[in-house]
Amino acid sequence: MDASSLLDQIAEKRVCIVGSELVDNYTVYIIEVKVGDHSWTVKHRYSDFHDLHEKLTAEKKIDKHLLPPKKILGKNSKSLVEKRQKELEVYLQTLLSSFPSSTPKVLSNFLHYHLYEINGIAAGLAEELFHKGEQLLAAGEVFVLRPLQLYAVTQQLKQAKPTCANGDAKTDLGHILDFTCRLKYLKIPGMKGAVGASNIEEQSLPFDLSIFKALLQIEISDCDVGQIEGLPYLRPTLATLNIHRSASSMKEILVPEASEFAQWEPEGVHTDCPVTAIVSKWKTLTTLDMSRNFIRCIDESMKLIPAVEFLDLSHNELSSVENLQHLYNLVHLDLSFNKLTVMEGVHTKLGNIKTLNLAGNQMETLSGLSKLYSLVNLDLSSNKLGQLDEIKHIAALPCLEKLALANNPMCIIPDYRTKVLAQFCDRASEVCLDGTTTTEKEFDTVEVLKAIQKAKEAKNRMANNEKKVSDAPGPAEGGPQSSSSSASPSLSRSTCSSQDITCKEKKIVTKEILTPVDSTFTQRCYDVYNTTCDVDPQVKTDSCLSPEVTRESGSSCCCEDVWKPWTTSLSNLHLPPSLLLYNKTNQDFTNKLSALINQSDREESTPKPPITTSLEVTDQDCPRSGDGYFEMSVDDSQEIMGCSSSNLSDDVKKDSDDVNIVVWSFCVSVGEGLSQRPSCLVATNGSLVVFNARLEEPASTLEELMENLEKDLVVLYSDIVSFQFEIPDVCVSLKVKCSNTRWFFFADTQSLNEIHSYVSPQVNQINVSATSNVKLFVRQFINSWDFEGNEGSVKGGHLIHFFNFDSKSTSDKVPNTSDVLSQIRDKDQTSKPTMLFMTSRHFCVLKVDFIALAGRDPSEANALRSCSKMIRIPLSYMFLDPRQSCSCRNSTFGGFRGDHVVELMAGHERLTVIFALPKEKFTFLRDFAWLRSNLREIKTITLQRHLRVGSCNDSSITNQGYPNTSVPQDAGRPHLSLSLLYPATSLIQQLTEDNQCPSHLTLSPSLLFLSSLKGEQLVHFFRDNIAEVENEELKMILWTSVLFYTSPDVETSACALLSTRAIYLILDDSAAMLANQSMMWTWQPSEQIDSDFFISYNFTIKLKDLQSVNVGLFDQYFRIVGPTADQIISCLTRDGYGTHRFLQQLMMVLSLLEKVPSPEPSEMDFYSQFGNKSTGKMENYELVHSSKVKFVYPSEEEIGDLTFIVAERKSPQPPSHSFNILLYVLVFQVHVIPDQTGKNRSLLQPKTLILTSTDVFLLDEDHISYPLPEFAKEPPQRDKYRLTDARRIRDLDRVLMGYQTYPQALTLVFDDVPGPDLLCHLTMDHFAEQEGRGDRTQGGAEGEVQWCIFVPGADSRERLISILARQWEALCSRELPVELTG
Repeated sequence: MDASSLLDQIAEKRVCIVGSELVDNYTVYIIEVKVGDHSWTVKHRYSDFHDLHEKLTAEKKIDKHLLPPKKILGKNSKSLVEKRQKELEVYLQTLLSSFPSSTPKVLSNFLHYHLYEINGIAAGLAEELFHKGEQLLAAGEVFVLRPLQLYAVTQQLKQAKPTCANGDAKTDLGHILDFTCRLKYLKIPGMKGAVGASNIEEQSLPFDLSIFKALLQIEISDCDVGQIEGLPYLRPTLATLNIHRSASSMKEILVPEASEFAQWEPEGVHTDCPVTAIVSKWKTLTTLDMSRNFIRCIDESMKLIPAVEFLDLSHNELSSVENLQHLYNLVHLDLSFNKLTVMEGVHTKLGNIKTLNLAGNQMETLSGLSKLYSLVNLDLSSNKLGQLDEIKHIAALPCLEKLALANNPMCIIPDYRTKVLAQFCDRASEVCLDGTTTTEKEFDTVEVLKAIQKAKEAKNRMANNEKKVSDAPGPAEGGPQSSSSSASPSLSRSTCSSQDITCKEKKIVTKEILTPVDSTFTQRCYDVYNTTCDVDPQVKTDSCLSPEVTRESGSSCCCEDVWKPWTTSLSNLHLPPSLLLYNKTNQDFTNKLSALINQSDREESTPKPPITTSLEVTDQDCPRSGDGYFEMSVDDSQEIMGCSSSNLSDDVKKDSDDVNIVVWSFCVSVGEGLSQRPSCLVATNGSLVVFNARLEEPASTLEELMENLEKDLVVLYSDIVSFQFEIPDVCVSLKVKCSNTRWFFFADTQSLNEIHSYVSPQVNQINVSATSNVKLFVRQFINSWDFEGNEGSVKGGHLIHFFNFDSKSTSDKVPNTSDVLSQIRDKDQTSKPTMLFMTSRHFCVLKVDFIALAGRDPSEANALRSCSKMIRIPLSYMFLDPRQSCSCRNSTFGGFRGDHVVELMAGHERLTVIFALPKEKFTFLRDFAWLRSNLREIKTITLQRHLRVGSCNDSSITNQGYPNTSVPQDAGRPHLSLSLLYPATSLIQQLTEDNQCPSHLTLSPSLLFLSSLKGEQLVHFFRDNIAEVENEELKMILWTSVLFYTSPDVETSACALLSTRAIYLILDDSAAMLANQSMMWTWQPSEQIDSDFFISYNFTIKLKDLQSVNVGLFDQYFRIVGPTADQIISCLTRDGYGTHRFLQQLMMVLSLLEKVPSPEPSEMDFYSQFGNKSTGKMENYELVHSSKVKFVYPSEEEIGDLTFIVAERKSPQPPSHSFNILLYVLVFQVHVIPDQTGKNRSLLQPKTLILTSTDVFLLDEDHISYPLPEFAKEPPQRDKYRLTDARRIRDLDRVLMGYQTYPQALTLVFDDVPGPDLLCHLTMDHFAEQEGRGDRTQGGAEGEVQWCIFVPGADSRERLISILARQWEALCSRELPVELTG
């Protein structure tokens, strides 16, 4: 731009006063300013003009008389105002002409140039960044720039004028360019309409983004995309791009070049078509938010964003989903509030999707979503889904955890939640529907309906098989069996010969029925056992095995052999969950109960003796076939439960003895002996009735249930001696007149309280003062000094049975069985009922002698305590048996095992627990996992050697990860969501590099296995074995030695796993000394010989419990401090680099815990989640992190104390400057000790080595006790530093390096010359321990002292040699002799 054009541009500035207005008692003049096509108005009173004139007179020396004078009288008169208006206009025009090239700052602000004129805007922005730019960049906050400001900077760069035209260095344009080159987070909020009092439309202003060289995130809203220039320059660095209310197509943003080149292709793509442009990709872009725009289709610009993981296209005008197959990293997709009606074939475009939001569309079917197997979160709210059948398309998705269906037509269907959850079958408890987790009541309903549905299907299947058998020709009709088999080879696979079927009187194992969800997985193995007949293994029926997976009799699973001895003892040990459906609200059931009760003699008050139930299988008619539960409508919901009123006879009527309360319970009765069975406790108007249930499998109809109910007791309330709680909320006992039998009923808390409150007032009994809650009940069995304060949380009250495996299940090589465990096991196979409780630290087993208890007076206080014994096992030793999830056990024992059996391990001992009541297993698993995760002590864990398979013997038969029980066995494991299944490549690579174990650490087999893992194996290992919290991610691995505050003398090897929620320490077997497991057994985890898993030790400190981190000198170690003494651990990394990286990662994770931005769209401004972020404040060598965790670094006082300790041990001859510490490093002193075989072995003794300018010192240091914790009441017994040996550098003769003594060890050989003894000033305490002195005889000549030192860190080792050589050369004036050994 030449001078004439520049003057023309300057001449375009005009100013005039267009009017005035009276405000209060003064006149305001309306000034119109025009610069080019832009104009705006400014309002000022005369006093503002006067102030402006005073400043210009002082700064620019203008004429004092240029401004019209003041008027005191008549200043608001019309004539004066009009005259002054003209004079002031001339005054402003004169000022503008006086400063043609650069307007003074005071005049610029007066005319609002800093708000509307490009020079003023740029100057104001430059001055702001001059003062605050560095602070803004350091804080990492989002910086907001208006489109008008960017327009001003863009125009300034186009002008041919200096960057600092007004002579003020603070307003130099260079400040803006320097800031924009380093800015990482930018927000550009436009606006509709004019800006302020101007005619400027921000949407129409062009601006250039090429000045931003390091942007990571940018948000643009309410701007015309056609006016945005320089977007391609952001591709190399941009990670997050947000565009709102600005674009009509995605191509405008992602491919601006498309407006110039019709034919374009992304770089790296080979094509035969003619191409006019090659467009570079957005290689670092992972988040793209283009919500609230005007986009009608997803175009081919998706090819340029292959790394995108989060894509938000909500609130647009999309009617189809296309081109998403190019986004192979996409895990989160938001398509809400568009115009989508179907999603056909979407699985071909969204292979790895985890979160899908389709709310606010017009979808009527879900058929296109049936193959999104990785989907975790699905939002379908506010659509047009009206049929429950549509849920079946997504019910088989194995990873689905959260489902939203609110505001759909189907939501008005009665029991909508239950009917939706029921379609998920075994996964109903894992699905969170409409933001609400499944309640116990809903889960019970789903379980009962599912059991009934399976029973009906089993009946139908059995009927079909029997029909096939009856239709099959026998030997007499079809000839010899061999010929029949050869003539029709397929017959043996689809039918069963009558000779091959042997009927049994008892078969307790329940069937595993294929549900609609299960049937979709063809590779699952089901060993289905018929309850009425045993099928020859050679004959494979359709109901037993799927066509693709068969198993010969010779390859049966080892689990079957373990379980078979029990099958004759399991029939009466549990209450089937299907019985809970028949309750007081089931009118047909209560009517038939009333009729059954009325058949007995009401006047007979003496109860019949208890009847022992027989388990003979009766031939029953096959239930009517019909639609399953998933196809039922609202009207026939009663019919599907076997409660149709049409099945009732007309003569069954209610009488005066109505059924008021029905409680299904597990009954233990003591008469002539002890018997156990499921029972139904019924309270009527005048009597209490007990029915025994003789069911071997769930009843599919009400008639079948009534046929198997047998009255055991009918007693009037007046004949009841006592009806009281024996165990609070768990057990009610019944004693009646004229009978020696006593009944104990176990049921859920609500049912027991309900029937007790109803019956107890009608019974004339002596009320015994019992404990009011379970906590007080458990406490009476524990000594007061054993009942710790943290035992306050008491869970459980479950009725269980313990069963023993045969001898094969327990290794004969491990004979040290715990006395504690032997007390809870029964010597024979018959199990006696036992109570199970859990406190915050113990697994409590209450063994009750029911026979002795029945003989005690019910009114006797503490009767139960005198007849019971409680055994406590620390929870830290208990864990779930990893082999219990074997699919052979699940398929063989089906619903019974899934609903009632838990296999535990206490160390190496296996305990199999059968829960008598429904859903108590799942309550136990939930409480057990929660209590174990909250343990603040060392606990035993299992580490899987390999991925779990579905069968013990045949790894090819797997269950594909889908459990066939209602709740997975690994209830304590977290549910995976988001991108945890697909960790970043950089993270996997870093974890592999971190998993390098130092050679000096002693490793148990479990740690050796962990150290061998690489890549994704580490992520899967952590997820499957260690993680305790949902969505927990492994961030770093650190191999180290650890010291516990409670055991400061035991240093053990550990692998520290830092996750987003906790620090896990996987410990060596030497941790058995810390865990004090000798109270349970004298057995080491390394002795276990199980080939499937390792048993190891783990200590967990949750990040939310972390209070402070003490960093050692030179980053050689660090100490993490929790709320108690048990949670103070020192990690002796002996590696400054490893310590530094771990602390960096820890700070990063703590920052994430404070506030994690949601990857899903939210109403909150995206950038506000990153704003006002404080990384911490440093005060007195303490970095107080934003999470309130203190990082305490060594202070000058601590270094001074160490220097003083070293200085006072020295001779007073050297000058004071020689006392400066040049190197501090944690090392090992190597001692060679002969073993029993005559060979030498190396013993590593931890030491602290300090190197000054003249001397070398070895010290014993207490790394765990200092600084003193806040709860410490007295100082530690040991000093922090104890000097053990010291030598002068000038006495060093040579240094030996090599592998002769210990790999990579350094041997410092000193001359034992007479002279000032460096230890002459030591106290007697230091002379008490002489074993740390240098060895005069170990491999050295007479008159020599050798220090064999092993420095673990390679950097520290090189630094030690370098500094030592430098100081030795300065003292001795020659190079230090260094010799290499073999």
